[in-house]
Amino acid sequence: MHQTDLSAIGSAAHELFEDFGRYSDHARIASMKAAGGLQSQGFALGSALDHVAEHWIDQVQTLLDACAHISNHLRYTKNQHAADESYIAGTLSSISQLDQGFDERKDG
Repeated sequence: MHQTDLSAIGSAAHELFEDFGRYSDHARIASMKAAGGLQSQGFALGSALDHVAEHWIDQVQTLLDACAHISNHLRYTKNQHAADESYIAGTLSSISQLDQGFDERKDG
């Protein structure tokens, strides 16, 4: 994979984290208001909807944790890949300098 690919995936995971966190909270609040309204009117559906809204919080947190993990892991992977590239370039440069030194001894 290229760094741009990793960056794009990490950015998408971060964007999902941000957007889903915000929008899911709107859905939870609306559901809890609806549940309260139904309960106050004596509908059994109100307590069932309240139960779903409470469990929604756990499910949202699980998804948000997964998105954060993906984003953080890909950021780490991108940084590590860049460090590896730098190390490899330095190693190859050192080999090139050694080769140049051997070439100079042959000519001298």
